[in-house]
Amino acid sequence: MARKDTAADAANPGRLKQIAQTYKMTRKADKKIGLVLAGVGIITFGVFLAIGFLIGHPIYLGILGLLLAFLATAIVFGRRAERAAFGQMEGQPGAAAAVLDNVGRGWTTTPAVAMNRSQDVVHRAVGKAGIVLVAEGNPNRVKTLLAAEKRKMNRIVADVPVHDVIVGTGEGQVPLKKVRTTLLKFPRVLTGPQVTTTNDRLRAMGDLMNNMPLPKGPMPKGMKLPKGGPKAR
Repeated sequence: MARKDTAADAANPGRLKQIAQTYKMTRKADKKIGLVLAGVGIITFGVFLAIGFLIGHPIYLGILGLLLAFLATAIVFGRRAERAAFGQMEGQPGAAAAVLDNVGRGWTTTPAVAMNRSQDVVHRAVGKAGIVLVAEGNPNRVKTLLAAEKRKMNRIVADVPVHDVIVGTGEGQVPLKKVRTTLLKFPRVLTGPQVTTTNDRLRAMGDLMNNMPLPKGPMPKGMKLPKGGPKAR
C-alpha cells in the first residue's frame, strides 16, 4: 500500500510539470489564456453560488459550482491548448505524422512511406476504414506521389479500400486540426483480423523492399532503381 502511495506521489509532480509546460506553450500563442481560464472558472462558480443563495442551499451549490468550475476550466484549457499546438505545427514538415500518431486505438501509422526531393511526403494509416494515405506538401506535386502510392497499394492489397487526404487549407484539402476527425469519419469496412492481415502484408512488402540486394560499387550508367523501391522512412 505504501508503495502505491509513493508511486502516486512521484507521478503527481510529473503531471503538474506537464500541465505547467503545456500552459507556457499555449500562452506563447494565446496571450489571453490566463484571463479566459480565470473568467470561465469565476463565472461558473459565481452562477452556481448565486443559485444556491436563491434556493437556500449556498453550501451545496457552492461545492457543486466549484467542481464544475474546475471541470469547465480544464475543458476550455484543453481545447485552447490543442488549438495552439496545431497552430504551431501548421506548415511544419512532418506535422501530419505527429497528428496520425495520436489518432487513437485501432490505427497503425507509418510515416513517410513516400517522399520526393522537394520533401513532399505521404504517410500511411491502416485501420478498419482501410488504408488512408495522408500527404503534406505542394498540392500539385503530392498528387503524383499519392497516385503512385495508391497504385502500389492496389497491387499489394487490392481488396482493401484506399483513401487519400491532402493536408492544407486550400480547396479540397483538409486542415491539420481536422485530419484526425476526417480519418474517424471514414466508414468502417474491415474487421479486426482483416486489419491485422493488411498490416502484415504491407509490413512484409516493406521488409522485402528494404532487404532487396543492390549491386556493390558504383551504379552502372543508365541503370535505375525499380519502381516501388525503398522509400524514405
